[in-house]
Amino acid sequence: MTAVVLFVLAAVVVGFSKTAIGGLGAVAVAIFASLLPARTSTAAVLLVYLVGDLFAIWHYRREFDWPLVRSLLPTVIPGLALGAAFLAVVDDATLRRSIGALILLTVVLQLWLSRRGSRAGLVHGRAGTAATGLAAGFTTMTANAAGAVMAVYLVAKGVEKRRFVGTVAWFFFGVNVAKLPFSLGLGLLAWTDVQRAVVLAPAVGLGAWLGIRTMRRISQQHFDVVVLLASGLAGLALLVR
Repeated sequence: MTAVVLFVLAAVVVGFSKTAIGGLGAVAVAIFASLLPARTSTAAVLLVYLVGDLFAIWHYRREFDWPLVRSLLPTVIPGLALGAAFLAVVDDATLRRSIGALILLTVVLQLWLSRRGSRAGLVHGRAGTAATGLAAGFTTMTANAAGAVMAVYLVAKGVEKRRFVGTVAWFFFGVNVAKLPFSLGLGLLAWTDVQRAVVLAPAVGLGAWLGIRTMRRISQQHFDVVVLLASGLAGLALLVR
């Protein structure tokens, strides 16, 4: 019974993170990893993420910044491939802690650069954009934790909150679909994962609805702050779980 409640809670968090504060998705990742073997949990939560993506892209279907995404794509696929290779050989503890440390470092550096008046921060220029795409592909493949990477990138770009969420929604829908062959190839996906995602879909929908209502009430300034805080918490969750 406890496991069922936790799965439902994770699904609500997924829905909320997909339509509001993306960095909170790491909480769902941590819950799934506590209930399932860590490696297989990455594929299980991926399917629930895809359900959340569908809710998000429907609601934010007109809020999509293609130029921002297009600049990331050349290095996202190599990042996915690198993540799949890394996932095949590394142990769970090293994997999650290294990714958590990377996310925390990114958040801290962005906050430091922002205080110095550099709005673009870590994502200034082609090198920063390429590194963001590579990091997003790698972290989403290995731990479904790229929401924090994208959050730092888009906050640094000064993206308005609705365009922020819509761009992230469409970006991760495409990326998560692209991850399916890798997960299948690694033998991480099972039919029970599909069934679980279908059963949890209403809870994801509830979370998506709560996220949409939250987005209508939060100011842009508070949104930016909460996004960075959630990204930092995501990094901490990966370090300590």
